[in-house]
Amino acid sequence: MSTHESVTVLREEINEWLFRESELLDDGLERTWLEEMVSRDIIYQLPLRQTVERARGAGWVEGTFHLDERYGSLNSRVARNESAYAWAEDPPSRIRHFVTNVRPLANDDGTVSVRSNLLIYRTRQDNVVPQLLSGERHDVLRREDGVLRLVVRRILLDMTAIGTHNLSIFF
Repeated sequence: MSTHESVTVLREEINEWLFRESELLDDGLERTWLEEMVSRDIIYQLPLRQTVERARGAGWVEGTFHLDERYGSLNSRVARNESAYAWAEDPPSRIRHFVTNVRPLANDDGTVSVRSNLLIYRTRQDNVVPQLLSGERHDVLRREDGVLRLVVRRILLDMTAIGTHNLSIFF
């Protein structure tokens, strides 16, 4: 297989993985997403952003996060959403993940780094104004027992203030 063909195969596999992930999350199948697509040693982070002058960098506050999670905390969030005590998400939000501009890069260690743009469209109850969350995801995928799993997800939102009543959704 030529380099071009292998890049095309990799890109197609990553796209299919991202489409499946979006479908599971949009359909509220968080347990399936967690168990089938997420590695046990996941690092899942949503860093804090601030508005700064160009000379001061991109505006990410190092070591400060809206979300800094591992498998155990993700599992707790999923379990809470499955329980009768998920008041913030009962009835559940209606969510659509739009993933575009997918840029995979195979790494020497066998992992794949994937940068993608993300738009989340979310409606709550009978509200007529949707919540929109846009940004970029920096993911690392690794093959475990022949299956691609998410090892790292860093969500870089475009906004400094997240205008949503909770962060119970998965990016």
